Amino acid sequence: MLSINRLTVLPPQIDDLEREASAQGFNFVGRLIDEWRAGTNRFDKPGECLFGIIDNETLVGIGGLNVDPYVMDGFTARLRRLYVAKVFRRRGIGEALVLELLQHASLHFRQVRLSTDTESAAAFYSRLGFRAIEDETATHVKVLCC
Repeated sequence: MLSINRLTVLPPQIDDLEREASAQGFNFVGRLIDEWRAGTNRFDKPGECLFGIIDNETLVGIGGLNVDPYVMDGFTARLRRLYVAKVFRRRGIGEALVLELLQHASLHFRQVRLSTDTESAAAFYSRLGFRAIEDETATHVKVLCC
């Protein structure tokens, strides 16, 4: 049974997820692990969070929110390090994870920005209400309120 859980420690299966992501050319899960272990980003500032998708005690997806380091207004979050294992894609799991992250963000932020470099991810985020933007530090934004 799938569940979305807030993570306060990295589960041991994160290394398996990182190997898969890396083999597909996605290095951001490795960055998540490196930054977590170095203590430079543990998604623990006010409003930040890291969620994992668990299937029968196995981590099959991950994603988090940080205060956007490129917009110093205190009202902007950045969706980061979203990855779903290949075998679990196209089942609505990534969408559920993003919606959970947006629900959390709505309690703390006015907008969420992100950056992606694939057309499929851009289309995915557009379907979830993100708007493409031209900015050196982000490709999409979703306004949550005010």
